[in-house]
Amino acid sequence: MHSILRLGGLAVLLAASAAQAQSPAPAVRTEKNISLALANQIAAEAVAACAANGYNVAATVVDRAGTVRAVQRADNAGPHTLASSERKAWTSASAKSPTQAMMEGAQKNPGAANLVYLPGFLLLGGGVPVKSGNEVIGAVGVGGAPGGNLDEQCANAAIDKVKGQL
Repeated sequence: MHSILRLGGLAVLLAASAAQAQSPAPAVRTEKNISLALANQIAAEAVAACAANGYNVAATVVDRAGTVRAVQRADNAGPHTLASSERKAWTSASAKSPTQAMMEGAQKNPGAANLVYLPGFLLLGGGVPVKSGNEVIGAVGVGGAPGGNLDEQCANAAIDKVKGQL
């Protein structure tokens, strides 16, 4: 009799576990995203970091979906820097990865080389994800320094300046 009760209890427990495992995901999700104030601050810090090294750049900050939140263009930065900074930010947010690492991966891996054919992707250094904990809440793209690695340094310097707010 005890073994029947134990088996019955086990069956109820298994049925409850199966029902719980099959329950659908919540219909509404809660996600972190970058604020306008923080986006403006990161853009300003990126332009300032590059200016300190004599580089006239543009910086674009996008939210987690790749939508532009803030743009700053230094005096004397070329008009092309706007488009490159936006594409780098969008690419970084989309892939949740720094564009410099993506570029290097594409150069070394023939399969990853096809990323250059994705509409809107720009595999040049200077795009860096902005994270709150492990969650990507946006990205910053910098364009105009004499090398993508230098654009990336300015982007990282800007994120470092605001890390206490993330």
